[in-house]
Amino acid sequence: MTVDKSNGYEAIVRSFAEARSPSIGSGIVREWARGLEQGAAILDIGCGNGVPISETLLQEGFDVHGVDASESMVREFRNRFPTVPVECSTVEDSRFFDRKFDAVVAWGLMFLLPADTQRILIGKVASVLNPRGRFLFTSPQEASSWKDGMTGLGSLSLGKEAYEEALREGGLALVRNMLDEGENYYYFARKQ
Repeated sequence: MTVDKSNGYEAIVRSFAEARSPSIGSGIVREWARGLEQGAAILDIGCGNGVPISETLLQEGFDVHGVDASESMVREFRNRFPTVPVECSTVEDSRFFDRKFDAVVAWGLMFLLPADTQRILIGKVASVLNPRGRFLFTSPQEASSWKDGMTGLGSLSLGKEAYEEALREGGLALVRNMLDEGENYYYFARKQ
């Protein structure tokens, strides 16, 4: 039996693409990336098919790298952005964590991972960020668990206080939070 390392997203590639808004998240990601140097290296973890997060960053002239555990999502990403480096891997095993980045974004990923994996991932992100590097991720503000609306699998938010503590332990500072029109809660962090 093959284990689905994509947290159920391999099975819902089409319905995910149809349901994903091409605009929610893109404005905030564009704003977050302002101030980075032109061509800065950004890792999009849990990149999916690349729309709209990687697409927005590419439009802004950044050197984007993507990683996603869904083979079908990665195939769509490659079809859409054939020159962009993308890896089909879990974030825990990604080879992209062997290099440095100016920024890392994890839109819609953190809460799909078990609590210990979320904490480990924050530490891994901190280790690959260049000095003053930026990290942006989404997860609900309150500590909670629920069934993912698309996959029916469990999701878990550690909550703002636990995320802030994990960021601090990794050498990152929480700079601010905000909520978007799709009710996604954002964590903006920076490497000390």
